[in-house]
Amino acid sequence: MRFIARYAKELHNSFEIVTIYDEKVERELISKENPKIKTLAKRYPSAIWFERKISDDLGIKIEDAFDKRPLVHQERFPRDIHPLRKDFKQIQIQESDYLPYKYEEVGGDSVFQVAVGPIHAGIIEPGHFQFSQAGEEILHLEVRHFYKNRAIEKMLEGKTLLEAKPIIERISANESIAYQICYADIYLQATKQKLPLSLKKYHALLLEIERITHHLTDLGFIANDAGFAAALSFGSKLAEDARRQMQKLTKHRFGFSAVDFKNRDIDTDSIMQWLKSLKKDIDFFEDWIVDIPSLWDRFDTTGVLSLKKALKYSCVGVVARASGMAVDRRIESFYLEHGFVMASELSGDVGARFKIRIQEIKNSIVMIDNFLQKSVEALELNQLNDGEYHSFCESSIGELFMAIDIKDGLIDRFFVRDPSFINWQALHLMMRSDIIADFPLINKSCDLSYAGNDL
Repeated sequence: MRFIARYAKELHNSFEIVTIYDEKVERELISKENPKIKTLAKRYPSAIWFERKISDDLGIKIEDAFDKRPLVHQERFPRDIHPLRKDFKQIQIQESDYLPYKYEEVGGDSVFQVAVGPIHAGIIEPGHFQFSQAGEEILHLEVRHFYKNRAIEKMLEGKTLLEAKPIIERISANESIAYQICYADIYLQATKQKLPLSLKKYHALLLEIERITHHLTDLGFIANDAGFAAALSFGSKLAEDARRQMQKLTKHRFGFSAVDFKNRDIDTDSIMQWLKSLKKDIDFFEDWIVDIPSLWDRFDTTGVLSLKKALKYSCVGVVARASGMAVDRRIESFYLEHGFVMASELSGDVGARFKIRIQEIKNSIVMIDNFLQKSVEALELNQLNDGEYHSFCESSIGELFMAIDIKDGLIDRFFVRDPSFINWQALHLMMRSDIIADFPLINKSCDLSYAGNDL
């Protein structure tokens, strides 16, 4: 049974702990007087971040946990404030005394620590990486994020679904379409409606364009981090072409406000011409890259994540499929009928994750061609019904999970688990026996989101 997420919500007289697995949902009510739960992390290691977040957000103690450090609360965050409690209404908080964060470190003769971040020499968001080193060899890595917590879960409390949409679709711009599809699915569940086939195909088409865009970007940057800058230029050019297609279709390069229930006409000729050109370019790119032995000397056997460890850490997306896990939310009848074939590799290294991205671009081209239609029919939405709703979508990074509770027509609890929240926790497993110079290469091969992680 695969672990997916764990979160808590405050009820009138108790807290409810919700644990999501691929086969079932478990719920546990606990007292508000002395709130505590038992850890799942001994069986599912990736549960530990969820549990530390629950502790920070709501003040619920985690019994028997191997790690009880704050997660989203930084060093000066008051330890007695829990922002997701219903009675927390403060706009500003008073900083507390500085409480040092105790990093996981390997000790011993000639072992030293290397701190990378949270500010980086590039246009990326803040994240900290603490290395224990023996010379160039990485002995251990601890990933620490949450420097840019935007309080999105709290922000959405009390909003209507329509008011929440502009915020939800901007949580992580490189997965905007995926977030919008989860949102739209929850809206349909709440109105007890189904999506017409033409709309479903249009939304799926947008999702595959988003996937292509980010896989192309990653292919260029992965090769660049191995010293082959020409691939970055080529990949960036193709990614820009994909962004322009998204803008033609949706009026926005990231597809903001693109997933809706309106009718529209589609310029299929323009898309078909782009697909034809992209197919030729990606075939050339693959032949070109495969024939560079020095590049594959860097890719192969670097950043290995075994199938056993990928399963243990409940990995998703390209990271999981490159290690042999058959995890993809598109394994269902609609996608299979429109040409979906799951990409898979076994070696679990940078090379495997690189190959997966090429395979998925080629398959996305096939699916987009099958999704194409001249027009899309509109859907008139019914009245919303209160309830608890869950949705999944396979973003370019992996399985996205979203939960929204609606009470009196307003959002009572919003929770989302970005695929990065899972995969960041497995990153340290890929570093052992590699050298620190390989860190950017391994990290980029996973293409994890900071924004989707730091709500």
